[in-house]
Amino acid sequence: MTLLEITLLIPLLGGLLLALVGHRPIAGWINIAVGVMTFGAALAMALEVLDHGPQLSPSRMFYIDAFNVYLVVLTAFVGLTTSIFSRPYMRHEVERGRVTSRRLRLYHAMYQCFLFSMLLALSTNNLGILWIGMELATLTTVLLVSLYRTPEAIEAAWKYFILCGVGIAQALFGTVLIYFAAETKFGAGRDDTLLWTVLHESAGGMDPAVITLAFVFLLVGYGTKVGLVPLHNWLPDAHSEGPTPMSAVLSGLLLNVALYALVRVKMLVDGSLHTNLAGNLMMGFGLLSFTVAGLFLHRQHDVKRMFSYSSIEHMGLITFGFGMGGPLATFGALLHMTVHSLTKSAIFITVGHACQLAGTQRITQIRGLIRTQPAIGWGLLLGTVAIAGFPPFGVFISEFLLLMATMKTWPWLTIPLLAGFGVAFGGLFRHMQQMVFGEPPPGQKPVEANMLPVVVHLLLVLWLGLAIPGFLSRWFEQATVLITGASPL
Repeated sequence: MTLLEITLLIPLLGGLLLALVGHRPIAGWINIAVGVMTFGAALAMALEVLDHGPQLSPSRMFYIDAFNVYLVVLTAFVGLTTSIFSRPYMRHEVERGRVTSRRLRLYHAMYQCFLFSMLLALSTNNLGILWIGMELATLTTVLLVSLYRTPEAIEAAWKYFILCGVGIAQALFGTVLIYFAAETKFGAGRDDTLLWTVLHESAGGMDPAVITLAFVFLLVGYGTKVGLVPLHNWLPDAHSEGPTPMSAVLSGLLLNVALYALVRVKMLVDGSLHTNLAGNLMMGFGLLSFTVAGLFLHRQHDVKRMFSYSSIEHMGLITFGFGMGGPLATFGALLHMTVHSLTKSAIFITVGHACQLAGTQRITQIRGLIRTQPAIGWGLLLGTVAIAGFPPFGVFISEFLLLMATMKTWPWLTIPLLAGFGVAFGGLFRHMQQMVFGEPPPGQKPVEANMLPVVVHLLLVLWLGLAIPGFLSRWFEQATVLITGASPL
């Protein structure tokens, strides 16, 4: 059994085991243990790829290279740290009566199935299985969004299901169009028509008109999952009404997986058209999302909705970077995917504890966190400082690289980018002073908070801002060469 198969089987079997264990106290520890094993297997597989290069499974259904292997490790890592946070958090939700024992069983099982679906989408070589993985991720997260069974949670789950269902249907039609273009080139009767490695090698011979139409449908479909404006409406509701651990993995992981699928398809389109049509479309949607989300940050009254719009803003920036292309922009986008995932998941973990402490998600009623429970207050403040792009955190470095790439290739877009950074900064910090340093309301008591994942994530983001480790730099460089054909160095 290969390391890839082990990495996929662990969360799948873990989900089945947790469905049997149910609500017992040991379930939280089993969830953590499954996360540890998944991360260990993913890390071992990544080191193997780093030493020996891309790996294609004997069946050719799975393919691991520098681009997806680091996302697999990132997904496993954030899944592990979020499971550590979720054990005391979900126990507190049970004590408050928000979650029943039966729903706690559903939560643990769906959490691991959600991780399995993302790992499947990242590691498959088949565009059809990639679509299945994305659809499976949609179904599992719908059940997680509606976990509290309040009217608002049910409405958010239905909105998520309908919008992402329509989007994923568009992605399916785009996948069918790619199959049609490939079958026209290769002839009927082949069983490898949807394999990405086969399509990438022969992209230049496929019908440009069909490939262009396919990309439009795939951009709409997977762009919905990324949260690109105007297809973003599901994301703030899903964040605000679902359990906080789901928000952490949704913002930190699922959006990355959807964008990964879009970049893979962009590589096929670039090889077929030999133009930057796909990149220009991604730049347009990315810049629109970046700008609109930054403006909407100022209008939020729910702290989880506010940070969900921050996720839309950053995913728009990353989409803009991948669309711009070029080694520097691509390297910056890869780095930004990493630091955004680490920072935003840390923020949602802190926000979850802050909401439990205050008993509400209303920004105006969350006050004096640093006085009542300093760890939560400092975690929220430092996380917000990091995600706003302050040095020396890694978000500053990735945003600086993307800004430099913009100045080199599209200098006139530098002004809206800088304006967007300023607008987003104002939206994040207009409420932060009172939330962290304000006067705490009477009767506010500390809660059990596991801040270890927050500390680890923020230290990693700080490390990436000071010096990118050699092995991670090699991953990013190899992925950049794979995507653009040129080295950033």
